[in-house]
Amino acid sequence: MSDTSAVFLSEQEVMIRDAARKVAREVVAATAAERDRTAAWPRDELRAAAELGFLGMHVPEEFGGSGLSFVEYCLAIEEFAYADAGFATILHVHNGMADMVHRVGTEEQKRQYLRGMTSGETIAAGLLTEPQAGSDTGAFRTTARREGSHYVLNGSKQFISNGNEAGIAFAIAAHTETPEGKKGASMIIIDPRTPGYNVTRVENKMGQRSAHVAAIQLDNCRVPVENIIGEEGTAYARLLATLSEGRIGIAAVAVGAARAALEAAVQYAKEREAYGAPIIKLQGVAFDLADMATQVEVAHQFVLHAARLHAAGVPCAKEASMAKLFASEMAEKVCSDALQIHGGYGYLNDFPVERYCRDVRVTKIYEGTSHIQKVIIARNL
Repeated sequence: MSDTSAVFLSEQEVMIRDAARKVAREVVAATAAERDRTAAWPRDELRAAAELGFLGMHVPEEFGGSGLSFVEYCLAIEEFAYADAGFATILHVHNGMADMVHRVGTEEQKRQYLRGMTSGETIAAGLLTEPQAGSDTGAFRTTARREGSHYVLNGSKQFISNGNEAGIAFAIAAHTETPEGKKGASMIIIDPRTPGYNVTRVENKMGQRSAHVAAIQLDNCRVPVENIIGEEGTAYARLLATLSEGRIGIAAVAVGAARAALEAAVQYAKEREAYGAPIIKLQGVAFDLADMATQVEVAHQFVLHAARLHAAGVPCAKEASMAKLFASEMAEKVCSDALQIHGGYGYLNDFPVERYCRDVRVTKIYEGTSHIQKVIIARNL
């Protein structure tokens, strides 16, 4: 993929992208295949990313973050996804929670939590999805009952990224004292060492295997009332307001993985010979590569467009959903075509393209399925 898009990036954006590219390719990519085989948590790799500010991308420098713009954030996430989509997902979730503390937390919460999060000492998890509440985010049943100076949380959370590795968790729960359900919900910080925070299962996944996903049971989990993030009863509205940001971020993950698959396919097609010449000279292969390159470039440019809209404060729910829909569908197709170009070798885990195929599949599911994105786009027409 050419670097002509850098012409339209600022000097700062290029610097951030290149810094992410360096640590992603030199540190994260070097261990990606082995971590995929063993489902090992990337502890050392996260530490290396933290040293350059990539675990506090939205957080100001005064709290140990790097204070990046949203466009810079998306450029960095794409580079990490190029190396390992699962690693990029870990960063995406963690940075989103750190941003939540920075934006709506109290000064005491910022002082207490942000430096641990930006240094990588404390990894964050967001407890939203439940067994019956996936695409229908408002169907959650977890409750928070006020007892004196504590909330008592009860409920089941499912598909929680970083859930079993987290040093800090953010749970959305409905107050039992209010009849409004999701309209009366709050987000509450939980220390996972608290009695009643139980990791009941760590899922064995198809792809992104080092990005751990867990089932969490909250069983009379007592949390101090000062751990509430933002005003009581405002969590669900705040969640809806951040959906565009999350979807654009996942679109960047999809683009990064697709770029890696495209470049692997081009390199293989230059080296593999058939009928006395490299297969890239075969029109069928060349045309496939041309289609793949076009799709990756279009997705990359549209993700940047949606990111710039969001950064400028322009309402962009439609564009965010378009970016997520197009990039995730594109990535699955490009990665599959890259495997096809590799022939039988692509089906072996000796080559990275089979991992890319497994890793990108979930980009069509998390942060809203492709069908949900189409619903949002249609409503905005």
